[in-house]
Amino acid sequence: MDLENTLYLYLKDGKVTIELFPEKAPNHVARIKELVRHNFYDGLLFHRVIEDFMAQTGDPEGNGTGGSGVNLKAEFNDMPHKRGTVSMARAQHPDSADSQFFICFKDCSWLDGQYTVWGQVTDGMEFVDNIKKGSRYLNGAVEEPDSIVKMVVAADEA
Repeated sequence: MDLENTLYLYLKDGKVTIELFPEKAPNHVARIKELVRHNFYDGLLFHRVIEDFMAQTGDPEGNGTGGSGVNLKAEFNDMPHKRGTVSMARAQHPDSADSQFFICFKDCSWLDGQYTVWGQVTDGMEFVDNIKKGSRYLNGAVEEPDSIVKMVVAADEA
């Protein structure tokens, strides 16, 4: 395991291991690691969680409108959106990804080539499955949502 390109995502129920894909999305991976190393994600809410689709987080506002203030140029790649894929959320413009990302609960092939895939859960997906789900009728908005306990680059914890 390449510890510099592995993240540990700590959730209420346990540790999730995410393998990063710097060869597929170098700028996104670099930015995610930079934010992680500045503790940006610690305590952030899973503000949009849709059963059988995905869990979204990374917004300091907690409602889907915020970010770190740095938009990233899209790095769409050939990685499929499958169960455990970690990909950037964005607005309508392809180059609008910032700090928000989502983890797929199941295969979501209709997203392929439209969002930047930068990681894959390799361990602890059962803890992702336990993230509190939101209302389908409110676009996945979650009442009293779960949060990221902390997120670390594995090399920094070793």
